[in-house]
Amino acid sequence: MSRWAVILAGGSGTRFWPLSTPARPKQFLPLATMRPLLADAVARLEGLVPAERTIIVTGQALLEETRRVVASLGAPRVLAEPRAASTAPALAWGTAVALAEDPEATVLSLHADWWVGDPATFRATAERALRVAGERDVLVTVGIVPTRPDVGYGYIERGAELEPGVWAVARFTEKPDATRAAALVDRGALWNSGLFAWTAHRFFEETTTHAPELAPQVPRLLAGDVEGFYAAVTPVAVDISHFERSTRVAVLPGAFPWDDVGTWAALSRVRDADDHGNVGVGPVTMHECGETVVWSDGDPVIVDGVVGLVVVHANGRVLVTTRDRAARLKDLLDRLPLPIRDLDDSAHA
Repeated sequence: MSRWAVILAGGSGTRFWPLSTPARPKQFLPLATMRPLLADAVARLEGLVPAERTIIVTGQALLEETRRVVASLGAPRVLAEPRAASTAPALAWGTAVALAEDPEATVLSLHADWWVGDPATFRATAERALRVAGERDVLVTVGIVPTRPDVGYGYIERGAELEPGVWAVARFTEKPDATRAAALVDRGALWNSGLFAWTAHRFFEETTTHAPELAPQVPRLLAGDVEGFYAAVTPVAVDISHFERSTRVAVLPGAFPWDDVGTWAALSRVRDADDHGNVGVGPVTMHECGETVVWSDGDPVIVDGVVGLVVVHANGRVLVTTRDRAARLKDLLDRLPLPIRDLDDSAHA
């Protein structure tokens, strides 16, 4: 069986405003390292999946920037969706491309905007997930071993052990409250990362059985009618359409440092912090601060005597919020007047 990878690389540009924009969402930003998150995601697969069998699925508006970001990383294929329809249609398309070239293809599904602190262990875990998917003919999810109770993630509870280190899935729990999250962590539940593996054959078998949003249109997709497929499908996440409905799902733990880099506050987990938990990027000076994230895209920023803040100067805008409230940035943007929240993307064209 040949290994393939499908990287989901859509994005709306809201989570890291004012640095991010609709044309430059977070996967194009150097949030965790000096490279864009998408470039890190492609490079992380080196030695596991060849670049020519790496497929990136993005939106039409992001096609050229996606190609530019990965141009120096071999020759990954970039597919531009006719419309945004959540993750299941995107992964169906990527899997169909793999199937057309290799009826025995096994596919690794991942997102473009993660941080992974131990790429070697990530690759070893992903390799095992692909093997289990092929040998057991199941859908596989890699559950991250939690480092804390976190209400921002879904959780996976393990059932019967299928082989050493591999379990059937007992149930998925979507973003519990704090009390429930702590109880799940105590019971050994894993974070639902969105790192999946399957054979192309099993994916489409499960689509036919469990995903009515997609199933009637799969023949169109397999015949190459991508436009017709996207025009007719109902948007649905693969977590729902396949993993929560199927009885052929296995989970194995991912014991590598991982973060979905979901808010500005995440930078304190994915970048080196000083002795007081501060992270500064750009021409930043912090004096007697603690647990604070400061980012500047050019002008000097000086922050004095604060704790638990996020301060961002980018694209002619300044954001000051708390680390906790950074998770609600989209709600804030929805309330801002259009001239304040809108950014000119011409600088990134």
